[in-house]
Amino acid sequence: MKYTQANIPATKRIALVAHDGKKSSMANWCKTHRTILAKHILSATGTTGALITSQAELEVTQLMSGPMGGDQQIGAKIAEQQIDMLIFFWDPLSSQPHDPDVKALLRLAAVWNIPVACNEASADMLLTSTLMNTELPRTQPDYSEYISNRIR
Repeated sequence: MKYTQANIPATKRIALVAHDGKKSSMANWCKTHRTILAKHILSATGTTGALITSQAELEVTQLMSGPMGGDQQIGAKIAEQQIDMLIFFWDPLSSQPHDPDVKALLRLAAVWNIPVACNEASADMLLTSTLMNTELPRTQPDYSEYISNRIR
């Protein structure tokens, strides 16, 4: 596998996802960190995005609900390098009918080497990092040769 250097921009494109048992925690977290989050570009799965928009008064691009394909939409955006950070408040104590989609989403975040937080404490650490408002170099897979060979 070849790798290349890319930059996570200073203005981050952040995906926000929360399981049902964590949606109110996500909305409250966004409300608490509204000033920081408002400086970035936010996307979220359906219900989570609606709650954040109404409760935290943030502009959020709302995708489909997670079980209806929203997790996969975010995964596609990660693969297309349109998401720079994933904040995913998942509920480890509840079974999720779309668990394979969740695992695929987290796998893509790891493959493309983007920062991920799965709970409030790690999300706080990411958001308050000195790197949050600066460009951040990262290593990512280089699929350019594969793509050029496939198109021929």
